[in-house]
Amino acid sequence: MSCPPSAPALDPAAMTRLAKAQAYALGFHLAGVAALGPSETADRFEAWLDAGYAGEMDYLARGAEKRRDTRLPKPGTTHALVVALDYGGREPSGPVARYARGEDYHDVMDRRLRELHRRLEREVGHQIDGKPYVDTGPLLERDLARRAGLGWFGKNTNLLHPARGSFFFLGALVLDLALEPDAPFATDHCGSCTRCIDACPTGAIVAPRELDATRCISYLTIEQRGEIPAALRPLVGELLYGCDICQEVCPWNVKFAQALEVPEFAPREVLAGKDARTLARDILAMTQEEFSRAFSRSPMKRAKLRGLKRNATVVLGNLGASEDVTVLTQSLDDSEPLVREHAAWALARVRRRER
Repeated sequence: MSCPPSAPALDPAAMTRLAKAQAYALGFHLAGVAALGPSETADRFEAWLDAGYAGEMDYLARGAEKRRDTRLPKPGTTHALVVALDYGGREPSGPVARYARGEDYHDVMDRRLRELHRRLEREVGHQIDGKPYVDTGPLLERDLARRAGLGWFGKNTNLLHPARGSFFFLGALVLDLALEPDAPFATDHCGSCTRCIDACPTGAIVAPRELDATRCISYLTIEQRGEIPAALRPLVGELLYGCDICQEVCPWNVKFAQALEVPEFAPREVLAGKDARTLARDILAMTQEEFSRAFSRSPMKRAKLRGLKRNATVVLGNLGASEDVTVLTQSLDDSEPLVREHAAWALARVRRRER
């Protein structure tokens, strides 16, 4: 790309003020700076992997060496501009987690971070080596966010900000640019509260700040590719894709969660205003073409249609009544054995309730 003639060099403090101002101008809700270097939580992350808590998410083990030092994923970079984008914690609860109701956050965040990179290059008048990361590389963004002063690790493992809660996405723009690091967030404001631990239906938070993903409803409905364990299916309740319970009960979200401001995260038509049973029936009736059209650019495509149909049968098994028998019976002939097995389980539960 071509850049205008170089502007007079700014000192790190002035460059940092400029970088943050551009981040806020692009709609990011939080911005902070961390110097790149050894990762403080890499050992804990690898111990978490060794404990088997990642389940089928084998991709998380990739890039272990790079994960240990945040300078390695993009050699030559020195600082990270870490940002957060709120997705509306004041939105009502529902069968789909708030983060997944609109456009895929990876795309939304990546577009904004690339524009932020371009704006900084225009400001300094030359190219800046750098790269955006949004949950897509061997970079522990939560670690960088704490070091950039954006919050502390809550007992539910989410990053919590003292004036915004946790309903936000994190991203990082690593740069070969002299910036002034923010003071790391050094205090813990969870205190003796255990509401997130107590509220988790499946007991996935096995200790403060320790999550067994294989029991987490978000994992079970998204990342789990095969059967949902029969013992956990009743605990999924009405949750068809993802789970917000540990965030909803957090006092910091109860007090500080924000209204939805980013239009890309507004619920898409196929989801808007639908209760769990209605949405489950709609999904079970979908063809592959209808699914691809309805969930274009949606994070929900990650589960694929077979996964969403599996989840839909579980929801109907938990909530369904006699009027749901027909759609579940039809699902016994689904082309996917996974859907057929869960439909049989759901149908048996509905019939027991209806006796």
